[in-house]
Amino acid sequence: MASVVVVGAQWGDEGKGKVIDLLTEKADMVVRFAGGPNAGHTLVAGGEKVIVRLIPSGVLRRTRCVLAQGMVIDPRTLHDEIQTLEARGYLKNDELVVSDRAHCILPLHVTIDTMREQGAGAIGTTKRGVGPCYEDKMARRGVPMGALRDLSRLRGLIERLTDAWAPVAFAGGVKLPTVQETLDAMAPSRDRILPLLRSTAGLVDASIRAKKNVLLEGAQGTLLDIDHGTYPFVTSSTATAGGACAGAGIGPTAIEHVVGLAKAYTTRVGGGPFPTELTDAVGERLRSVGAEFGSVTGRPRRTGWLDLPALRYAARINGLSSLAVTKLDVLTGFSELSLCVAYDTPEGRTTEFPIDALDTAKPVYEAMPGWSEPLGAVRTLADLPKAARAYLDRITAETSVPLGIVSVGSSRDETILLSHPFGA
Repeated sequence: MASVVVVGAQWGDEGKGKVIDLLTEKADMVVRFAGGPNAGHTLVAGGEKVIVRLIPSGVLRRTRCVLAQGMVIDPRTLHDEIQTLEARGYLKNDELVVSDRAHCILPLHVTIDTMREQGAGAIGTTKRGVGPCYEDKMARRGVPMGALRDLSRLRGLIERLTDAWAPVAFAGGVKLPTVQETLDAMAPSRDRILPLLRSTAGLVDASIRAKKNVLLEGAQGTLLDIDHGTYPFVTSSTATAGGACAGAGIGPTAIEHVVGLAKAYTTRVGGGPFPTELTDAVGERLRSVGAEFGSVTGRPRRTGWLDLPALRYAARINGLSSLAVTKLDVLTGFSELSLCVAYDTPEGRTTEFPIDALDTAKPVYEAMPGWSEPLGAVRTLADLPKAARAYLDRITAETSVPLGIVSVGSSRDETILLSHPFGA
């Protein structure tokens, strides 16, 4: 039995939903440890497409799903998601548990987030209130989900937050919801969520001690991490493997395997530097063939060639045990592929990822042959086109991280599974 962390090794949107859904076939519990409804996973199983924002991808396997204390949760979004999943036959057996120490995204957080994204300082958030909610958590004035149990306490906390944000809203020319409007908006979701609340850290710890298979699911990606990403164009939480410990309430010695997800190319949403970005027909082709549009916002993703220095950086930060390379099939049809292998900087050429100098660093590319054969039916490395196999070999050689999974399509079965972190 094992405790496995799955994290994005790029700027998010690496296909975590499919891989986590695949791995939870052998998981007893799947834990979402960070982020909020700014994350989105598109899952395809048996021809059925399901999009989840808060609830872990393991819901399709009817695995025990935990929203842990490192998250920020909009009760209204969670309620809508629960209703949608229940209508499709999921969450019928009390699989879902929500931490009473996770923090609550209020309507005023969404108002402030949206206001900020209209100005010159916009960084391209999803306007879901995630950043302002984490601000309140760090300012020690937030609203834990457990406050939903006590209406008097909840009202007092909302009043305090409304007073705190009022000058910001006034300066931005927006009106905050009143305390009563907020309570009224949250009432239906409050009634549905209350039975799900409990202390989840003890629950996760008990599963690990009982030698259960526990999968810990991150949100976004390493390069959007608040500490290690392309600051300030980052998310408001810890998106690396280390965040699993604080976010789920377990010690670092409990982690036995870290899976890093990376697309066979690179994408990014929102603002911020993206050195390998393609703004030409090649970039548009990657976007179109790869269906590179946000599952939460529908925004078109920026696309570019694979960045090996960035991937090495993510491997080091997360201590990756294995790589899951997704969307290899999207590269089918290119006669030639480019790989970023180094950067030219004012100080000279480097194979390190110059995370604090990306505005001036220039990517150095090497060309590799492409392939034309479709990959959807391939289930072993040996059956891949020679050029596709060489492309994967180059990735593993450059990162020193072994391949565990290769995705060659959106469905569960369109996968080359080389090793399973939970064992055979």
